[in-house]
Amino acid sequence: MESTAGAGQLLAISDLHVSYPENRALVEEMRPRTDDDWLIVAGDVAETVEDVRWALATLAGRFRKVLWAPGNHELWTHPTDPVTLRGVARYQHLVALCQELGVTSPEDPYPVWEGPGGPVAVAPLFLLYDYSFLPPGCATKEEGLAYAEGTGIVCNDEYLLHPDPYRTREEWCRDRVARTERRLAALPDGLPVVLANHYPLDRHPTDVLWHPEFAMWCGTALTADWHRRFRVETMVYGHLHIPRTTWHEGVRFEEVSVGYPREWRKRSVPPGQPRRILPMEVGPGDRGAAPGVGGGRGGVR
Repeated sequence: MESTAGAGQLLAISDLHVSYPENRALVEEMRPRTDDDWLIVAGDVAETVEDVRWALATLAGRFRKVLWAPGNHELWTHPTDPVTLRGVARYQHLVALCQELGVTSPEDPYPVWEGPGGPVAVAPLFLLYDYSFLPPGCATKEEGLAYAEGTGIVCNDEYLLHPDPYRTREEWCRDRVARTERRLAALPDGLPVVLANHYPLDRHPTDVLWHPEFAMWCGTALTADWHRRFRVETMVYGHLHIPRTTWHEGVRFEEVSVGYPREWRKRSVPPGQPRRILPMEVGPGDRGAAPGVGGGRGGVR
């Protein structure tokens, strides 16, 4: 594993959505706090490869290291994107883009943060979801989707995120979970890890969704024990557009999304500010929203 010593901060942000001019301006203004800062970007940078390239290249030119985990929006085959790759081929294209830019992707060795709060392995993950976070009263994916269609809350993934060559998104998810599980199990004994995924690794963060049926597109029950099985320092995620800090069974979960302009304009803190992951700035006694961060309730992504 690569090891890069430094005296900076490990920061994280997600859901930059730079197709919005206001969000693009936030990235243009984003700067590290020290010359040694690392930045985790936990997905939903943009819908087109060109916009993803611009954002990651901009950040990689400023931060000592940038680590990227894909969100669902990067994996969309969007009608406005001239890159028409689907599924695994699209993901591999984005990984190659990261390699070109010097950005760490889920396919690279996990680097070790040796700055304040380290040493800690930092693992960007790509796991997807498998519809196991079903709405109350639903026992199958089909029942869950029917319920969601009845409420009008259906994720755009159903139309834009293709699993090719897998038959289904849940089949792709199961394969990604198995591959990642093996890699995490091979980490050196005693080395803590920061896990960064677009989706939370446990269902509890989705409990505050306005539309609980949207949880179907928010992760997998297959990872519900990872914070116990592995020596997890912090679990970083986005997707919900509900930036906050929660504690679950003694492990810190950080939702670090920017979200859409209509969302971040309502918050009391300046938008586009990466969250500090290490050294830790909130203590185990804080089990709700991070100080100064409005919780809010996410909608459709």
